[in-house]
Parts: sequence; C-alpha cells; structure tokens
Amino acid sequence: SGSIGSSILLSSLVVSGHRGRHGCGAGTYDWSLMTRIIGGIAGSRQLTSPAKATRPTSDRIRESIFNRLASRDRLDGARVLDLYAGTGALALEAISRGAISAVLVEKDGKAAAVCNQNAQLIQKALEKEGFFDAITKVAHKAVSSFLSTDTGEYDLVFIDPPYDISNAEVIENLEALIPKLAKDAIVMVERSSRSEALAVPAGLVLDEEKSYGDTTIYWLTKN
Repeated sequence: SGSIGSSILLSSLVVSGHRGRHGCGAGTYDWSLMTRIIGGIAGSRQLTSPAKATRPTSDRIRESIFNRLASRDRLDGARVLDLYAGTGALALEAISRGAISAVLVEKDGKAAAVCNQNAQLIQKALEKEGFFDAITKVAHKAVSSFLSTDTGEYDLVFIDPPYDISNAEVIENLEALIPKLAKDAIVMVERSSRSEALAVPAGLVLDEEKSYGDTTIYWLTKN
C-alpha cells in the first residue's frame, strides 16, 4: 500500500491521514457500555464517550444504517459530513468501511476532544492494516457557523442532533447544507420519535422514514 503522512493541527481542527475500505441513539443510554466501531477495517475498536455530554447512536441502529448504505454501495470513496458529531461514531464507522474523507462538526469542547481522540484511534487501526489515504477532520464549532463558511462537497451527511435541538434548527441546517451536497448525496437525520415529523425543505426529497423505538431515522436525497 502507498503511504501518505499524517498530520494533526492542534487547534479547532484535527487532520489525520489513512485509507479505509469496505469490510446518537434514543432513550436511555447505559454509559457503562462503550460505543464501538461495528464493521470494516477498524471493526470492534472501542470508542471513548464523554460522560453524558453526547447521546451515541445505539449499535443496533448504527448497524441498520450502515447495512442500508453498504447495500447501496454508498460508502466506498464517500465524502462524509457528520453534524453534531458527539463521539464521531457515525463518521468513523463510515471511514472504517471505505469513506475517503470525513468532517466531524461538534461545538462542545469535551465532545470535540473525544472526536479527536477517536479519530486518531481509527487512524492507527487503519494504518496498521496498510491504509493511509483517507482524511478525517474535527471542526470544533457550532453547526450553523460551520455551514456558513465551509466550501466542501459531500456525498453522505449524518445529522444526529441532541433531542433538545428544535426541528426548526434542523431544517435551517438542511437548507444551508443543500448547496454543499453532491448530485446523488444521501442525508440521514436522526430524531426522537416523540418529536414532530420533520418537514423536508425544498431541494431535498424524503426517501424513507423508519422508527426504532424512541428513535426515528429520516433518509433524504437531493432533489
């Protein structure tokens, strides 16, 4: 395998180099259980979670999400954006399974630091297997601030905000996101099943809405 040197910017952004390939949840979360990478090159690696600052998507829901994406061949080479990243589990799962880049956006300082730590863990796991090309970045800033200045283009976007974030804020983020989506991009939004149904803004189409107990997953595509 080829090698691209890794680098870390010790500010609000962490960049790590590696290459992946194929291989936050609802209700009450048991914080004695560690979040883990489920599949791909870094499968079974345990991720750090900040104490109750985030709500990691359960393994069961995450496995369902990534089975859907893998069955549609939407992971290999994907450019991923993870908004309200929490532990970074969604983006890092994608990197483990073949995504070529991921940006993790998290405004909470402790959670962003955990994202950095987890990204480096997955980087090392992939490098150990000879994969060096993908890029993972952690942006320590609010989602709205990131979207107002970012110039990237994305194939796959995860939006898993805390349940106290309103649907109105999620919709504003979706509207700001639309110009940054590649032609066939997929957007996954995770909300509480107790929240009002998400009104999909013009420019996006609801492909599927699926409930997992207290959690509802919305699958959106660019119109």
